[in-house]
Amino acid sequence: MKKFIAFTAILTLLIGCGKISDKGELVGVKGAKWHPEKPYGMTLVPGGSFIMGKPDADVASVGDATTKTVTVRSFYMDETEITNREYRQFVEWVKDSTMRVRLAILAEESGIKPGAGAANGKGKGKSSGSIGDFAFNDQDPAKMTAYDKYMYDNYYSIGTDDDPYAGRKLNRKVKLIKDTKLYPDEYYTEVMDSMYLPLEASYNGLRTIDVDKLKFRYSWMDIQAAAKAKVGKRKDFIRTEQVKVYPDTTTWIKDFSYSYNEPMHNDYFWHKAYGDYPVVGVNWKQAKAFCAWRTLNKNTYVKSQKKGRDLVNNFRLPTEAEWEYAARGGLESATYPWGGPYTKNDRGCFMANFKPMRGDYAADEALYTVEAKSYEPNGYNLYNMAGNVAEWTESSYDPNAYEYLSSMNPNNTDTSNKRKVVRGGSWKDVAYFLQVSTRTFEYADSARSFIGFRTVQDYMGTQSTEKNKKKK
Repeated sequence: MKKFIAFTAILTLLIGCGKISDKGELVGVKGAKWHPEKPYGMTLVPGGSFIMGKPDADVASVGDATTKTVTVRSFYMDETEITNREYRQFVEWVKDSTMRVRLAILAEESGIKPGAGAANGKGKGKSSGSIGDFAFNDQDPAKMTAYDKYMYDNYYSIGTDDDPYAGRKLNRKVKLIKDTKLYPDEYYTEVMDSMYLPLEASYNGLRTIDVDKLKFRYSWMDIQAAAKAKVGKRKDFIRTEQVKVYPDTTTWIKDFSYSYNEPMHNDYFWHKAYGDYPVVGVNWKQAKAFCAWRTLNKNTYVKSQKKGRDLVNNFRLPTEAEWEYAARGGLESATYPWGGPYTKNDRGCFMANFKPMRGDYAADEALYTVEAKSYEPNGYNLYNMAGNVAEWTESSYDPNAYEYLSSMNPNNTDTSNKRKVVRGGSWKDVAYFLQVSTRTFEYADSARSFIGFRTVQDYMGTQSTEKNKKKK
C-alpha cells in the first residue's frame, strides 16, 4: 500500500511539473526521427516489379527460367563484387581475434592477470609487460558494472557446452606484438607459435599462418523454420555456425587441368597488386559468414557511439530475384545489364569480361579477372553484374522454382538443398551465362576461381519504389 501511495505521489508531481506534455492524447512513443544511412560502397536499388525469367528463346533449352512478373522491395547493394582487400579485412579481424582469444585463455589458465609482468611498455617499439595484459576484460569483478557482473556470474563464467569461454570480453586496447624480439614472455611466444605452421611445413625461411585455425563463429535464427513450426521454443531455432574463412587459393589449380596458374595461386588473394580485384575461392558458407561479420563489425562501431542510435540491418546475400532485378538496372526484358542483344558497344568494344570468340580470353582486354570497378556500370550504378566473376545468391536452386515461388519477394529457402543459385557469368564463361536471366548453381561447400559475391542490406525509408524515383 505504501509503494502504491509513493508511486501516486511521484506521478502527481511529474504531472504538476509539466513533465508529461501529451495531455492524455495518443501521441506514440517519443524518439528521434529515422534517417536511413547509405552504407559505404553501396547503392540504393529502388523496389518495383519486373518480368523475371527468359523473355527470348531459351537457346540452351534448360527450361528453368520461365517468365513471371514479380515484385521486390528496396535494398542497398554493393556497387562492386567484394574485393580481395575487403575480404582480407575480414580475415585479418578473425586472425586478430583468434590470437587474442588464445592469449586470454592461456592467461586465465596460468593465473596471470594484467600488470603481472614488468611495467607496460608505452611508446613505439616497446612491448607489453606480460601475457596478462591480454587477459579477458572481465577478470577483475571490482571494475565491472552491475549488469556485467551479473552476466559474468550467471553465464560467461560458465560458458556453454561447446564453448566454455562464450561471451567473455577480449581486451582489444592492447596492440598485438608482431616483432618476435619484443615478445613479453614465454607464454606469449607459445601462443603466437601455435598460430603458424610447423617448421617442417615451411620453406624459403618463411613461416606461414596456419589458415585452418582462422575460424569465424556466429549465430543466427532460422525464422522460416520458427514460423512453420507448431511447437518449439525460440532457442530451438537458433543456429550456430563455425566457418573457416580463408579462401581456397588452390582453386586456381584445381579448376584447370594441364594449365599453368601457379602465379594466381601464389599471389592473387594476398598481394597488394590484386587488392581491388574480386575475391574468389570463397564458398557459399564463407560468403554468409562474411555477411554476419560485416553486420557485427558495423554494429560494434554503432554501439560505441552516442546512445540512442539504431543498429543497422543485417548484411546478407541477395535473393535470386533481387539479383536479377538489380542486374537489369531498370531495363525491362533486357538480355544483358546494358540492354543488348549484343556483347559489344557501337565502337566494337566488349561490354564485360568473359570468354568471347570461342575461347579467346584476351579478346575483351582481360585474361583472368579485372578490377571490380571495370567496364561501365548499369542503370543502378552496379559494376560487373555480367562477367568478371559469377556471384553467389541466397537462394537454393530448383529448376521448377519459378512455378511455385511467391510473386512478392520470391526466394527458395530450402535449407536441405545444397545447390545454391549462382548468377552473372564470369571471366571463363561464354556469353550465354552473362545474360541476366540465365540460372546456374554450385554446391554450397564448393569454391571456384570464377565465383565471388556481393552483399545487400534491406532499405528502411520512404522513397521505396522505382516509380517514386522516376516521379522525382
